[in-house]
Amino acid sequence: MQKKIEIDRSEVMRYLGYRTKKPDEKMLALIDECEEELQRAIMPSYTFRILGLERVKEGISVVSTPLILEGVDISRHLAGCSRCAIFAATVSLGADRLIKSLEARDMTRAYITDAIAGAAVEAVCDQAESEIAFRAKSFRTWRYSPGYGDFPLETQPLLLDVLNAGKLLGITVGENNIMIPSKSVTAVIGLSDHPIDLTRQGCHRSCNNCRMRSRCSFSREE
Repeated sequence: MQKKIEIDRSEVMRYLGYRTKKPDEKMLALIDECEEELQRAIMPSYTFRILGLERVKEGISVVSTPLILEGVDISRHLAGCSRCAIFAATVSLGADRLIKSLEARDMTRAYITDAIAGAAVEAVCDQAESEIAFRAKSFRTWRYSPGYGDFPLETQPLLLDVLNAGKLLGITVGENNIMIPSKSVTAVIGLSDHPIDLTRQGCHRSCNNCRMRSRCSFSREE
């Protein structure tokens, strides 16, 4: 994958809290500088597997792996899906190192860079999802990550193991199942041979479904 990645500036602005007010020219120039510095520091990458699904008593079994997807919400999300794609994406430790360095000398730049890095890993996820769509040639749900709804965060290291993401991407899991590098994502996408009603309960992408909403400064107003 190319090192430079196209980062959605509207996502950056949302992370920075610009909902109705627009940043001035000085701030825009600073954001540009921070993005250029971040682009030099990171190495975006992802990996994925497409696997079959089986319903079992404990939840949903991912075929040919020891992985069991537990929770009412992930079950609803994958309703009607015979396969899934699991993936991991990261922008590498370069982002963490840069942000930590900036925190010691310029908190404003550190804050901006953190927001850009958050949007950057979302862009890597979009790339992964595009390739999955091309490879699977199936109807699909949107991506669903551990910690969303009642999908246990404890699933995070299991997904990484199945993907061999430690070796392939350098992603590990630290205290409280938080990934290192911090700008990393794991997710599950449901795949089906038939159209999926994405408006049904469990399939509508919404911050209202996320148990972190009350503590998240990045949540969308809905």
